[in-house]
Amino acid sequence: MKESNIALMEVCGTHTMAIARSGIKKLLPEFIRLISGPGCPVCVTSQSDIDKAVNLAGRKDVIMATFGDMMRVPGTFSSLANMKRNGADVQVVYSCLDALKIACSNPQKKIVFMGVGFETTSPTVAQTILEAKKRKIKNFFLLSNFKLIFPALRAICSMPDIKVDGFICPGHVSVITGADPYEKFAKTFKKACVITGFDDVDILKGIKRLVLMIKDGKYGVEIEYKRAVSKKGNPKAREILSSVFEETDSFWRGIGNIKGSGLHLRKEFESFDAEKEFNVKVPKPVFKKGCICGDVLCGKKTPEECALFGKACTPQNPIGPCMVSSEGSCAAYYKYGE
Repeated sequence: MKESNIALMEVCGTHTMAIARSGIKKLLPEFIRLISGPGCPVCVTSQSDIDKAVNLAGRKDVIMATFGDMMRVPGTFSSLANMKRNGADVQVVYSCLDALKIACSNPQKKIVFMGVGFETTSPTVAQTILEAKKRKIKNFFLLSNFKLIFPALRAICSMPDIKVDGFICPGHVSVITGADPYEKFAKTFKKACVITGFDDVDILKGIKRLVLMIKDGKYGVEIEYKRAVSKKGNPKAREILSSVFEETDSFWRGIGNIKGSGLHLRKEFESFDAEKEFNVKVPKPVFKKGCICGDVLCGKKTPEECALFGKACTPQNPIGPCMVSSEGSCAAYYKYGE
């Protein structure tokens, strides 16, 4: 393999931000190219799903609860932050359990938690749903936008116009999934994978191991982040997750519909499903002209290739989700001057 051809993709928004903050790209030799993937759950949430949350927030009988990063993500016509400014009851929470507490304190209202995240976040939400059912809480609902990382990796590798030789794999997700699922993926697509942590030394060690694997023609998975990740992960968390959720097709911003890449509530828990409770319908989304967040999320382009970057689109006036999220590629480039 020629040295000019080593392209590594990080698929975790925390890695994206850490790489930018540490200036790691500037330290690497020219033959190693780092590209960002769809590892920011806020960024990959589809515009239609944002529109659904905005629609629900506009209802007088609803309190919308969500994570802070979701507030300013623009939908077709508004955002949750704008809805709040206009009088809607939208509350920022730090966990799904916080939203359940709001439901208990406001029995006359219907509380909707907008859930986003990968395998790291979804088990805690599953546990909250179990608690809500146990306590027979009737006014608590979930708008599920959870994603699964491995279908997305397979989708990226199936795109003919994207070249990735190896993956810097997410430490947070891997604590839950373990390393074993990467092995099957790596063998299927003949890719090198290294699971690593989030400080600069972790990331540099992970990059080094990837480069050595690629130069030796090896594919598979290695664990650099051994202080947190094992081969088997957290089977209890996965058991809780699968008891409440089942896989479904899901639309990813920038990628499109990916089979089996999302999670929705099982039939026995569908009384907590916000979409079934409210029969949410939104018009076809209208995308912001000039925004290339979709291409950035796939690794096809960098934020600096967007004509809006740093001009019309800034953290104070974000046009796309990659500039909103604290794990977004555009926010990382803007903050740390990539």
